[in-house]
Order: sequence, then C-alpha cells, then structure tokens
Amino acid sequence: MAAVADQDGFNWGYDPLHYQTPEGSYAAEGRQHGGDRVAAFRTMVGGLHSLGLQVVLDQVYNHTTYSGQEAPSVLDRIVPGYYHRLDATGQVETSTCCQNVATEHEMAEKLMVDSVVTWAADYHVDGFRFDLMGHHSVENMQAVRDALDELTLAEDGVDGESVYLYGEGWDFGEVTGNARFTQAIQGQLGGSGIGTFSDRLRDAVRGGGPFDEDQRSIQGFGSGSATDPNAVAAGSPEEQAAQLAQQSDLVRLGLAGNLADYSFRTASGEVLTGAQIDYNGQSAGYAQQPAEVISYVDAHDNETLYDNLVFKLPTDTSMTDRVRMNILSLATTALAQTPSFWHAGTDLLRSKSLDRNSYNSGDHFNELDWSGQSNTFGVGLPPAADNEDSWDIMGPLLADEDLVPEPADIEHASQMAQDLLRLRFSTDLFRLGSAEAIEDKVSFPQAGPDATPGLIVMAIDDLAGAQDVDPDLDGVLAVFNASPEPITEQVDGFAGRDFTLSAVQQDGVDDVVRSTEWEADTGTVTVPGRTVAVLVDDQEAGEPDPTEEPTEVPDPTQEPTDPGGTGDPAPSDSDASGSDEGATGAGGELSATGVALPALVAWAVLAIILGTAVVLLARRRSLTTE
Repeated sequence: MAAVADQDGFNWGYDPLHYQTPEGSYAAEGRQHGGDRVAAFRTMVGGLHSLGLQVVLDQVYNHTTYSGQEAPSVLDRIVPGYYHRLDATGQVETSTCCQNVATEHEMAEKLMVDSVVTWAADYHVDGFRFDLMGHHSVENMQAVRDALDELTLAEDGVDGESVYLYGEGWDFGEVTGNARFTQAIQGQLGGSGIGTFSDRLRDAVRGGGPFDEDQRSIQGFGSGSATDPNAVAAGSPEEQAAQLAQQSDLVRLGLAGNLADYSFRTASGEVLTGAQIDYNGQSAGYAQQPAEVISYVDAHDNETLYDNLVFKLPTDTSMTDRVRMNILSLATTALAQTPSFWHAGTDLLRSKSLDRNSYNSGDHFNELDWSGQSNTFGVGLPPAADNEDSWDIMGPLLADEDLVPEPADIEHASQMAQDLLRLRFSTDLFRLGSAEAIEDKVSFPQAGPDATPGLIVMAIDDLAGAQDVDPDLDGVLAVFNASPEPITEQVDGFAGRDFTLSAVQQDGVDDVVRSTEWEADTGTVTVPGRTVAVLVDDQEAGEPDPTEEPTEVPDPTQEPTDPGGTGDPAPSDSDASGSDEGATGAGGELSATGVALPALVAWAVLAIILGTAVVLLARRRSLTTE
C-alpha cells in the first residue's frame, strides 16, 4: 500500500488548487469537464436538499498544495511572493503541512470571501467548515460573515444569514499567540456567529489527548476511568479517582454548552465558572453562547472512537459492553446544549485498525462499510509513518478476534445511536439555544466533592426561569452511568417529581435501559451500568403554554484536522420554503436553501466524497428545530 499511497485515487480533499471549481476527480465518468462538473455538483446539492439534508463544504483557505513558478502552482504565478505567508528569510511558511496562504493580505482575504460567496450563492451550499481556522484572522472570518449576511432570498435565492460558519480553532505555527494578527481561535470569536470545535469534552470522555505516547495510559469518563481501570492505567487508585472527578466536571461543563460564565459545584468543593475550571492550564469554558462550541468525541483525525475504546477499555471487556460505552460516549455530544458532531460511521463502530492519521492510508484502512458487515478492525498494522512506534501495542490487539464486532453488534450499535438522535429531537430542552436559558434551567444536582464516581446527572428543569420551553414537559433528567455496575442516586431537589423513562427509550432497541427506575417520594433514580437514561416529567394538563419559541442552536459539522474548538451563530427565522424552492438552474433542481442551519449531523454524511465527512445536516424540523 505504501508503494502506491501517493499515486492512488484516495484523497481527503486537502490539496486545493482552484478554490471556486468543483473537484473533477469526484465527478462521475463523463461529467468531469467544464460545465458538466458544475451541473453535477448543483444537481447533487439539490438532490440532498430534496431529502431534507443540508450540505457543508470543508474549505481549505489556509494553504495551497504548491507555491513557486512551476505548474501546478497558481497563486504565486499570479503575484509572486504575495499570496503566501513568508518567514524572515523569504521562505514560504509550511506549518499547515503545505504552502501557507497569507489571508491577512487584502487580496488573499478577498479571494477567500469571494470564493465562499460563490459557493453559497451559485451552488446553494448551507455551511462552511474552515480547516485550521486559527491560521486565519478574526478579521478574515468577520469579512466572510459580513459578505454572506448581504445575501438575501429575494435578490440571491439564499438567506446568507442562515449559512453557518465554523472551523478548527487550534493555535499553533508561526501565527501562534496572535503573533501576526488576532487569530480565529477558541475564545476569540465571541459574538461573531462563528463556531469552533472543543477539545475539552472530547479529551474528558476519551481520556488523555491525541498525542499521548501510550494511548492506553489515561482513560476517560467514557472509557473506564477509575471505575474500570485497564492493566496499564497510570496512577494510583486515588489518583485515578481524582482524574475521573476532573474529567466528569469537564463533561458536565460541555453538556451545559462549555460556557465561560456557567457555574456549578465542582470536585474541589468550590462553585466555579467554566472560565475558572482548568483544562491543561487553560480556561475550560470559553464560550459566550452554546453555538460557539461544537461537541465531538471523534473525527477523521486521530483514532476513531471504537479504536480509542480498544486501547483504553480492559482487553477482556465484552463486545456488548464495548457497544454500550461507544453509545454512552456519543451521548455526551448528542444530549449536549451545543451543536453535536459525529464522525462518519461512528454509529457503525467504525475502525481504522488503530491508525491515528489515515489521510494517506487508502481505502484499505479508511473503508466505511455502510452495509454493516464489517467495521474494518484487524485488517493489518496501520502504516508506519505515524504508527510504527506503537506497533508492539497494536499487534496483539489487532490479532484479537474478540475485538472484531459481528454484524449483529454493528447493527445494534447503529440502532442505539439512532435512539440517541431521537432523544435529542424529542424535546427542545436539549437545545435551549442561549446561555441565559441554560443558566436558568440546566443543573447538575449530584456534582461536587462527594459525587458518585462515573455518574453524571443533568437536570433540565422547565419549571425554572421565565420561559416554558416545552409545553409537554416540566423537565428532563439525563443520567450517564459510565461505571460497570448499576447506581442508585438521590437527585437533590427533585423529590415529588413524577419522572418516567422517555418513550424513546421505552420503545427503543436497548432492553437494559428499560430497567431504569425512579422513586418519586425520595427523588431517587436507579440506572444500569454503562447506560445513559433520559427521564421526563410530563407537564400536567392546564399548565401554561410556552410564551415564546426557544432560540435555536445550529448543529453543523464536518471534521477537524488537528488538536481542539468555538463559535456563536444566531440562527435565522427565515422561511425555508424560500424563493428558490423548485427552481431549476444549470445544475438541475436546487430546493430551498434559505434556512437556519439545523441539525445534529450524526451518520448522515457525504463521507466518501471528501474522504472524511463532508457533513450533511438534517433540515430544521418545522424550520425552528435543529
């Protein structure tokens, strides 16, 4: 495979040449040239819209594949030395992996802005994910936002204000620390309507970080930390318990939107705001509004969630329990107040045979079997370039037949994942949409220094605050039991409330969760091990209707390309039946695009087209749901 890796057809799509042109290699045979590929792309977008999906493009304005005066360099041959960012010696900077583009230069920014507007206005794309967005300035991103906001349904067939922008807010390279401009990174985009990925919840759920020397050594909330330690887990039992307590606080904060000003009682015993909670020496909470954060636990970079659990769970963990921990980990994003991102195939237990950087690993490791017959685990040792140092650990794991799921395991995982999506959309209480509503309604009754290890109880109380968000419910309890054993917990402040297991889970595929119990007199809940349970308190007839619609949180997604995340879109109330409904352009029918970006992305992806997930977003339910 290595011999043909640089010549085969597999490509993640990060080799930009002409920013305003659809990539011909993705087009069908006979549709690859000139207007044919434009028409094919427009027809694809229209077809996806007709299915109730939206389309997000992964934009790579931070680099080009080539510079200099030889083909296939483009920008440098137009104005030599202008479009690329140079170091002190006049050499092109390459911290992005390729030839860095200097979008701080006026005409380079104009290229970026004009390109985005073209894709929105002419192709009716619904959102844009910016690769390595921290290599752009806040000014760049605001210029893109302002240009899109000028597009209207009446004049352009597109409601530009509804187009969602987000990206990778990582801080590294020659621009780090705002060295050349104010970077578009976590915590520096508040109020812009632009989102970034968050590494806070990701690392707390998975354990450790993507660059740990031994991925087994630090488990996370979703991979057995302290409650189910593996044979090589670092630290004493006391140290592991303290680590789990800190991870659990990061998960709580993530569920509540990773807001800088949201406060709760932490493992230290103190009531701290998100900004006061530590994440590797930084403020954990950085967002002003929940839409400034995209929550995720795996993406195209680094190990898939399934592979992460192979490393971190005890090796004798049954496949049944591995499926449950996969679902519990996904639930921390699906039930969060932020937009939620799922890697393509994560519901199918997708594996890349432990490959941590599969951008050039071909279909052999990147294959996604939509039929659910295989998850691609154990197809061989991953390529040496980024994995050889861990081959001695990987080899025995990849040879273990007990770590290969059967089709029935994959099917059950997928059905349980779909139940998570149904839970998210079963009530607007999981998508309150504003920091104010979250601060009013979301709490963690059992948090603090005496919290039960491996248990998180999130209460969303619709009796709190001035707004009645869900006319059918008085509240929700989401209970995450990451430990192997059932836990019974008294939920302070909720005695006398009449909670029952959500109808989604009562009628769902998971038999285990149906053993969840609620004792109203004492406010006590019992939840099985390795289970997330959602309980609802039905609103009694005669209680007041909601006074206003909740603010919607857009739910984008695409995938990050390096370590971390933030953003803050204010969704539009525009009419999704807008003026381009049924309109036919050069590319065929383009159904309505002027809608606020919705949806939990999950497994609906244009995954193979860009080699990672070009994310498709399910269209807003009744135009005001995610």
